[in-house]
Amino acid sequence: MSSSKTRLERENKTIKTMIKLHCKKFHTPEVEFCQDCAELFDYTEKRLKYCRFGEEKPICENCPIHCYKSDMREKIRKIMRYSGPRMIYTHPIMGFRHLFKKLKKFEYSTP
Repeated sequence: MSSSKTRLERENKTIKTMIKLHCKKFHTPEVEFCQDCAELFDYTEKRLKYCRFGEEKPICENCPIHCYKSDMREKIRKIMRYSGPRMIYTHPIMGFRHLFKKLKKFEYSTP
């Protein structure tokens, strides 16, 4: 049985989960996202949707093109530093999938 979700949909869900874990701990545990985290998720969703690598996209850390604005990049790095290790316990499949993608090498070729 194959997964019906595309790679980009899974990555979007992973990012949403990471932001949610961070926001619940540091901002507003009673709602899904605070205002800042909702804006960050909207931004990351848009960046992911328009990624030039599409389904072949590497994780952002290994990408040769940095499409995030510097302030947003710092925010998402902070969230990933907190949420990444915790996802192994709270969302193990998603966490290990992200970890394996992080270890995978990416070959960049000019289109």
